[in-house]
Amino acid sequence: MRKPATILSWIYILLISISGIHAQNLYDLPNGMHSRVSSFENINGIPGKGGLTNNGSKGNAFESIKAGETQTLLHIQEPGIINRIWLTVSNRSPLMLRSLRLRMYWDGQIKPAVDVPLGDFFCAGLGIPVAFQSELFTNPEGRSFNCYIPMPFKKAARITITNESTTDLASLFFDIDFMKLTKAPVNMLYFHACWNRAIRAPLGKDFELLPAIQGRGRFLGVNVGVHVDSVYGQTWWGEGEVKIYLDGDNNNPTINGTGAEDYIGTGWGEGKFANMFQGCTIADGDKGQYTFYRFHVPDPVYFYHGIKATIQEMGGGTFEQVKTLEEKGVLLKPVSVSTEKKFIRLFETPKSLRDADFPPGWVNFYRVDDYSATAYFYLENPVSSLPGLISVEERIK
Repeated sequence: MRKPATILSWIYILLISISGIHAQNLYDLPNGMHSRVSSFENINGIPGKGGLTNNGSKGNAFESIKAGETQTLLHIQEPGIINRIWLTVSNRSPLMLRSLRLRMYWDGQIKPAVDVPLGDFFCAGLGIPVAFQSELFTNPEGRSFNCYIPMPFKKAARITITNESTTDLASLFFDIDFMKLTKAPVNMLYFHACWNRAIRAPLGKDFELLPAIQGRGRFLGVNVGVHVDSVYGQTWWGEGEVKIYLDGDNNNPTINGTGAEDYIGTGWGEGKFANMFQGCTIADGDKGQYTFYRFHVPDPVYFYHGIKATIQEMGGGTFEQVKTLEEKGVLLKPVSVSTEKKFIRLFETPKSLRDADFPPGWVNFYRVDDYSATAYFYLENPVSSLPGLISVEERIK
């Protein structure tokens, strides 16, 4: 059995790397680490094999991916760690970015540890890329995608992109920067990412940011996209609390937030901003589109038996707004009321919006919107029990 202290030591090393704090002086030369870059000019970063086409004069900067085709970006069989991924594509429409399927496999496994839509992986929530900078992902001008999450492996790594659209992709450019290692750390953790979507969940059912998984590891964070249902008018959609269930939690979580905007460190609504560990890249009330992220780097979330992370589909509005929606037959369920003098819990003190003595104030209520999310985490195993990515037809609805 692995000793927790040993696993925590490796997690700490990853934390240092992710945080941008160098564990060594920049002028140190470590043993057994060899710098490599995989690109179309030198797939797998083979020593002395770069620029073989066109006499070394920019002969293979990009490739196309025809509809239904898969391109392999990296396939090596030796220990290593991926430090950076950069890529860009000629078609950056939401339809294409949701149709391109990114998969990563560790140590020869046939099931991917990462199986997500390309755009969403790089924090282009809703398949809409915008310029922003964070600790783990950047998009300098809204035209490219960068990831700086360390991804170690013991024996092998394979990364592919599949075009599941009906349209050919004219060009894909990419670099995968990695270190070839003499020997991988024995107790290292493997990087994973998954994507989930709930277009029309049952009223009152929490959306699963990260579905339940078993094992030991660390939750890195999530980026979320919300298409707000226009039927709810000008009411606020983001009262839902983020809940993280750890190591055997059943009905109630160990970690419980206070609201969607609170989770990303802002308050009283959600406007556009980008910080190193939290941000909101899209906040378009007219179109009903919001995308936001939170990375648990300075505030690590470890688990030793299992984890699940959810967010409530809950909004809020004035008493008059919510009562009017209910009278129109809009699907909702009041849960609490905040007045100037007190906070009323409607599941403990039931009241109907039609009651004459219903307290006027801010009414929080369950509602149903279109949620999607990419969750990032480390796990002790190169595969998880999570299902594969849903069909492209469901992704692009």
